[in-house]
Amino acid sequence: MQQAIDTLFINARTQNGWLDTPVTDAQIKAIYDIAKMGATSMNCQPARFQFLRTAEAKAKLAACASPGNQAKINAAPVVAIIGMNPEFYKELDKNFAFNPNARAIFEGNEGLIQGTAFRNSTLQGAYLMVAAKLQGLDCGPMSGFVPAKVDEAFWAGTPVKTNFICCLGHGDASKVMGRLPRYSFDEACQLG
Repeated sequence: MQQAIDTLFINARTQNGWLDTPVTDAQIKAIYDIAKMGATSMNCQPARFQFLRTAEAKAKLAACASPGNQAKINAAPVVAIIGMNPEFYKELDKNFAFNPNARAIFEGNEGLIQGTAFRNSTLQGAYLMVAAKLQGLDCGPMSGFVPAKVDEAFWAGTPVKTNFICCLGHGDASKVMGRLPRYSFDEACQLG
C-alpha cells in the first residue's frame, strides 16, 4: 500500500523534461484500459483522448501552447489531449441503463451538460495520470495553451472541446523542481 501511495503522490512530481525513452502503443492502451474503469457520475464518460507521438502532431499542439510549454510538448514521448464531449448524455441509454430517464435530465440544460462534461472529463484525465504512474511513466499536466486553437487543430468537426493536456513518458529527474508547499489539513479542510 505504501509503495502505491509513494508512487502516486509522495514521490510524484510534475515533469518538465523527458528522457528519450519511447512509450509503446501497448503501454498507451494499457493506461486507457485502467483509466476507463474510474468512476464518473452516472457513468457518463465524457472524456475523449488523443495521444500525440509524432514530431508533426506535437509541433501542431506546441503552436497552440504558451512559450514556456512548447519545448516540453515537443520533447515528451507522448502528449495526451484530454477532451470533453458535451454530447455524452446521448449515450446514457447505453452507459447508464439503470435510469431510463437519464438522457432527459440533461436535454436542454446546457449548464448541467457543460458542468458535468468538464467535471467528469477532469476526473477521467486524472485517472489517466494515475494509470500512467502505475505503469511506470511520469506525467507533466499543463493548462498553458489556447483551448480554441487546440479545438480547431485537433477536434474540428466534432463536438469535443479540450480540457487539459498532459505529457507522458520517462521524466528527466534533473529537470524536476523541488516539492512546493501544500496546505495543511487545518488550512484547507473543515469538519462539519
